[in-house]
Order: sequence, then structure tokens, then C-alpha cells
Amino acid sequence: MAPLFENWDWKALFVHPLNRMLGVRLRLHPTWAVAFILIIAMMVTQFPEAYPLWQRMILGVTASLLFFIAVGFREVILNFLALNRGIPVQRVTLFAIGGLPQIPKGDTQPLLELLMGTAGLLLNLIIAGIFYTIHSALVNTTHVIIDGIILWTAYLYFLLALFHFIPVFPLDGGRLLRTLLWKFTGDYDRSTNIASWAGQGLGLLLIAYGILLLVLSQQWFNGLTLIFVGWVLYLAAVQSRRQTALREALQHIAARDMMSGESPIIATPQFTVGQLVRDCILVTGQRYFVVSEEGKLRGVVTTRDIKKVPKKRWNSTKISRVMTPARRLKTADAQQSAASLLELMDELGLKRMPVLENDKVIGVISQDNLNRLKKTRVELGM
Repeated sequence: MAPLFENWDWKALFVHPLNRMLGVRLRLHPTWAVAFILIIAMMVTQFPEAYPLWQRMILGVTASLLFFIAVGFREVILNFLALNRGIPVQRVTLFAIGGLPQIPKGDTQPLLELLMGTAGLLLNLIIAGIFYTIHSALVNTTHVIIDGIILWTAYLYFLLALFHFIPVFPLDGGRLLRTLLWKFTGDYDRSTNIASWAGQGLGLLLIAYGILLLVLSQQWFNGLTLIFVGWVLYLAAVQSRRQTALREALQHIAARDMMSGESPIIATPQFTVGQLVRDCILVTGQRYFVVSEEGKLRGVVTTRDIKKVPKKRWNSTKISRVMTPARRLKTADAQQSAASLLELMDELGLKRMPVLENDKVIGVISQDNLNRLKKTRVELGM
């Protein structure tokens, strides 16, 4: 199920506005879809049946959005603090239980991690307290429905705040555990792996306990909730370990060593589309070509670009008219680490990137090659 979710695109919903607020790239994890459904189901089943179903559904949607805003606000504050402390957060994956930041190994220290973990715990309690304060102000008023939504949201967020005290990664308690392990062992990656293994173990235990509640006690809602929380925690812990494995496997390999064995470089942008099809595409089967002139990158042309041109105009249309110009391309430096490139390509959804050395194009790096190398080195424990 996880690989299917990984391909969903959530940018049109919340990602771009939050990216601007955070100042970092944000990836909204698809577990939020299930979280919304569960919160709506909770409001429908737990709110007084005196209210019609459609009204309880609206209340559930409202509570879901409030919970999402609270978790997102927490990440805004935490990442603002991180950036203010000089910690360059590259990317944040926002799970339904909180954010998983991606921070370069060499740009953080045990003391900073300790401060960030503590700040996360305090922020959770503060946000839960804010919700409860609003509830207290409304409890004796006529705004019964609004008070009910706030009370349920306060309850949910307080449970999340307590959950984060558990010392497993990527919860805040696990971040503190990793900091202590890092301080004593001196090995950041090993500490991250240990804390993440603990997170995976707890996630599996929660899933197992949820299944027992479903089978033995017929507690459907409680069982499904525990299964969901365990599943989210397991996925987040797995992603954390994958980040560590990726960094270890590819950190010391340069882009120039991972260039595709193909030769997708065109000598001049004066080629016509017809020439490219006859002399290159039909002969090699390649679908991606870098356009260069005297070694300088001019652009990239793909079979998708070519298909936009009517066949009768292939021999009269130059590839410079259909290519994506260099100014709109992301490029890789020849000495850039393969780890950072794979992260960037995964984030931007790119399959290939031109590789430059001294401002001259020397080849292409493909995501397939990087993934193949990563998988091989991880399997061999290297």
C-alpha cells in the first residue's frame, strides 16, 4: 500500500502555501487522507445523534482541518526555530503524527537536536492547551456545536502530545533518544537507526494490538485507530532509516561516476526534428537528448516534445523550437554527491538531469541508475 501512496500528488491542496511559510520543501504524506476519514468517522459516531448525519459530517471535516492546521502550525514554528538556529532543513515530510525533517548530517549537533526535540514536546502541550482554553471560554455559551468541535480537537491533540513523549523515532521523544545515543556513541547514523528501529517495533505492536481489538472485542473504531497510528509510525520510521541508508550508500559517489552509459548529447540545436528521429531515436531507441553547442548546454528535447509537432513539419522544424531551454532546467554538478541528487530528483519528480563540469555538459544522470546503485549497496551492506 505504501508505494501506491508514495506516488500521489498533494501539491495542489496545501503544499505550495506551506512551502512558502516554512521556507523549505514540504511533502504532505498521503496518510493524511486516512486521518481525515478517521476523524470524520469519529465525529459522526461520537457526536450526539440528535444532529443530522450531514451536519455531523461537516463537523468531522471541520475537526479534521483544525487538527491538520494545528500539526502544520507546529511544523511552521519548529522549522522556523531550526532555520533560526542555523540548521538547514532540506525537506519536511508531514505525516499525520507530525513532521519528519530531512537535515544534512554535518549541519546539526546533539545540543541543537536536544533543543528541537524539547521544543516539539512543549509546542504540542501549548497547542493542546490553547484548544482547551478556547473550549473553557465557550463551555457556558450558546455555541454548543463550536465548543464540541474544539473539545474533540483538544482531546485528539492532547493524545498526540502524550504520544510524542514515547522515546521512539521520529516522535519528539525518539528525537531526544537519538540525541542521547549520539552523544554517547558519537555516531549519528547508528543512533538514528536504533531509534528508528524502536519506532518500527512500536508501530508493529500497535498494529497487532489493534487487530486483536477488532477480532476479540469487536472494538472497530479503537482497533482501526490503533492500526492506523501504528501504520503511520511504522512508515515514518522506515522513511527515516531509508534516508540514513541513502546518505551512507551514496554520499561519497559523485555525479560524474553515475552518468548514464548512453550518449544523449546533440552537437548543435540546428538539428531538425526529422534528423533527430531518423538518426537518433529510431537507431538508439533513446527518448531524452541533451542539446549542446560548443559544449554549452542549450536545452533538452524528449520524444514527448517531438510528438507535439505534426509529422509533416518534422523536416522543417528545428529542435531548438521544441526543446526545453537550459534556463528552465535543473542541472547536476559533476562533483555533486549522488545522495543529494537522488533526493532532489525524487522531490522534483525528475527522471534525468544533465551533468555539467566547468559549465560544459558532459553527460546525463538518471534516477534509475541512482536507485539501482542505492539498492545494490544497501543489499550488500556497503
